[in-house]
Amino acid sequence: MLDLKELTQAVGDLEEELVMDLLNEFVKASPSEPEAQEAIAACQAGMAIVGELFEKGDYFVGDLIFAGELLTESINLLKPVLGSGADTVAGTIILGTVHGDLHDIGKNIFKSMSEAAGFEVVDLGIDVAPELFVKTAKENQGCIIGMSGVLTLAIDAMKETVEMVKAAGIDAKIIIGGNPVTKEACQYVGADQYTTNAAEGVKICQEWVA
Repeated sequence: MLDLKELTQAVGDLEEELVMDLLNEFVKASPSEPEAQEAIAACQAGMAIVGELFEKGDYFVGDLIFAGELLTESINLLKPVLGSGADTVAGTIILGTVHGDLHDIGKNIFKSMSEAAGFEVVDLGIDVAPELFVKTAKENQGCIIGMSGVLTLAIDAMKETVEMVKAAGIDAKIIIGGNPVTKEACQYVGADQYTTNAAEGVKICQEWVA
């Protein structure tokens, strides 16, 4: 049987080879869907360790990127076991880096972690015009809108996007994330929540759909 604690620690330690060995053995044993969900939860717990070490300064941005890729790789390995039942989808998140900003590291980590948590993520990419957020949100009723930005100018782009979303009559929860994001920025933008930590952002989204 899969040792969930060992898997969590291996993800936290960024030991790619060990993580893949553990998961490959696990998949060979034809696990049930709930067991596969437990494995993903263990990987997520490992990502939380990575987040904590990053905050302490023990890990760097490169480690975060690697951890995000490792999580994506793990999920892809487990996907055949998880099946594609509609009941496994927690909700839909429309995600993009706002207009004028070309950074996508944080967005991609959040995307991987959201998908691991069972969300369907519609990734609009980088430098996303407010109109595209609006159009996509209209096509996905009841979605959550996630906006990312690293540059200071992203705050104004986020504000512009939120105003257009609300003007279009879209009733969606909006979360913003990235380096320049603060409580004050969140209030200025008009978003519902903000985060600078992908794992925390996923928790917020989970609370919204619970």
